[in-house]
Amino acid sequence: MPLRGWKAPGDIVLAMELRTRIHEYLFPEAQGRTIADARIGLGYTAVRLDNGLCGLAFTVKQDTAHGCSLFDGELPLEGRPAEEVLGLIRSRDKLETALGMATANALANTYSQDLCHKDILEFLDLRSSDRVGMVGMFGPLLQPLRERAAEVIVFERDTSKGEHLQPESKIPEQLPGCRVALITATSIVNHSIDGFIHAAKNCREVAILGPTTPLLPELFRDTPVTCLSGVVVSSPSQVLRVVSSAGGMRQLKPFVDKVNLPLK
Repeated sequence: MPLRGWKAPGDIVLAMELRTRIHEYLFPEAQGRTIADARIGLGYTAVRLDNGLCGLAFTVKQDTAHGCSLFDGELPLEGRPAEEVLGLIRSRDKLETALGMATANALANTYSQDLCHKDILEFLDLRSSDRVGMVGMFGPLLQPLRERAAEVIVFERDTSKGEHLQPESKIPEQLPGCRVALITATSIVNHSIDGFIHAAKNCREVAILGPTTPLLPELFRDTPVTCLSGVVVSSPSQVLRVVSSAGGMRQLKPFVDKVNLPLK
């Protein structure tokens, strides 16, 4: 049975924001849990629950408040009910959204037999004639994709990050012409993923990638998404330390497991 709030597969449009769906789906899991630790780093945001589980989300630094206090929410975060911090995922403030998303991933991204520990490219049905749309730059995947596909188009909010990047504004025009779409899960925190999934509705393969990815297949069954590629935190204390030191994925890599969850 399709989840309430989603339209039928024949007309794939997110009738309810993905952030709202994540909140509603995980709210029962959050009840009774509290926040043991929370760090808002320059690269990532991390939340550890009282049961020891930890989740990550990308910290969006653009559009944050000006002044010496970037986070304007209630402090301290430690000891607050997890359901309350999870609710921040629906905030208009992107730092608050990252806190809510990290809480969601602490609840959702745990080890299970359904997870695969292979490279994401092993799960994608890539063909030599494919046009691939990459929403957000994934440097390590770029060359392997170019070797296997006819064309790779990279869309970025900040086109100064490299040559031949297409601005994000071109996604509604160009992504529908792609057969494969790789979408950064950072777009959940940026409040833009719903439009990207809609633009990819005719793609044969659609993957959501990055440490922000929620491993919640139930929320993507009636969408074009065919694979979720995220992380499970294996060493929460080390992840919190790295996040507090403004570390990125290179520093986090020894303390998380990259996993894939094929959906179709």
